[in-house]
Order: sequence, then structure tokens, then C-alpha cells
Amino acid sequence: MIPLFAQSFLFLRHGETAHNRAGIIAGSTDVPLNAEGLAQAQAAAELLAGVQIAAIWSSPQIRARVTAETVAARHGLPVRLLPGLAERNWGIWEEQPYAALVRDMVPPGGEGPGAFQSRVTAALATVTPPFPVLVVGHSGTARVLGALLCPGVELPRFANAVPVLFQREQEEGEAPDWSLRVLGAAELADPLLATYRPR
Repeated sequence: MIPLFAQSFLFLRHGETAHNRAGIIAGSTDVPLNAEGLAQAQAAAELLAGVQIAAIWSSPQIRARVTAETVAARHGLPVRLLPGLAERNWGIWEEQPYAALVRDMVPPGGEGPGAFQSRVTAALATVTPPFPVLVVGHSGTARVLGALLCPGVELPRFANAVPVLFQREQEEGEAPDWSLRVLGAAELADPLLATYRPR
């Protein structure tokens, strides 16, 4: 089993970029956060300030890395970069409108869905203790996690800089059951999230 998947963990998509705002595919293009994205990252850091996080792992792309560093600063933690968490390479579709994107195809000069999932899964397999962790990445990363852990479940929209809990529950002798919870202040106060209570 991938060590990360032995317990619940938090996921955070990066803050907004100019590409997000304009509806343009970024993919492997290393675009920075815009002013709104920086504010979103700060808001996420405030929201998660009292949450127990032992380590933060992030895509190395600047939009994810800056988001991760903003949260990490509130926890006094370093950011551990995982190149395999970078967003999918959309080849010649990058810098094009979202309407050009076909997720189940291999874009010319880019990554197919299977290759992307394999890359992200291999990267996640290298996440090691301490736990609990926060993984900071991209919408593509989130969809891979959803497909791996919650097959058949309709996934929420992974909004910019909104934390999501991948929650693992397991009865003795049964396979683990995963669910997704989009987190706000009310959800973080829920006693069921005891793993993530303030230190």
C-alpha cells in the first residue's frame, strides 16, 4: 500500500492564476499566481493555521509552490517538492481555451491520461512520514486522487486554494472507504476531524 493512503490527508489546489481567470489551459506551463491567487493562498493559510499538519508536499510549479509556502509559513514547516506532482503536460493544447481540452485523449506533444496517472501515483508513493500531511497540487492531481480513492464517486469542483479532506475510514476486516470533504471553518470544527484538531 502507498503509505500516504494508510490515513486521511489534506489536499489543496493552488491559488488562482491569470490562466485560470481567462479560461486558458496552463498544464506544464509555469505560470505564477495572480493577485487574487496570492490572497486565496493567504486565506487558506489562515483557515489551516490551527490544523495539525506534520508535513507539506507540493508540486514544484510556482503556482503550487507559492501556495504551499504560504501555508507552510504558518506552521513553521519546509515544503517538500515532488516533481511528479506537476500538472499534466497538455502539449500543443497549452495556452489554448479550456474548450480545446479532451481529457481522455493524448494531446500532441503531451501526456496521455494513463501516463499522467502513473506519474502522479508514483510520486504519491514516495510521500513518507511524518503524517498527517497536506498535498498541494493541481486540478489534475486532484482528479487522479479521486479516481484512485473514490472510483465511481462524482467529484466536487476542486476550486483554487480551497482545502479538501480525503477521509479514510475502515471497519475491521473490510476494505477502506474513502470520502471527500470540502473544508471551511465549520467543517474543521467537526469532531469527526479529530486527526486535524489544533495542536
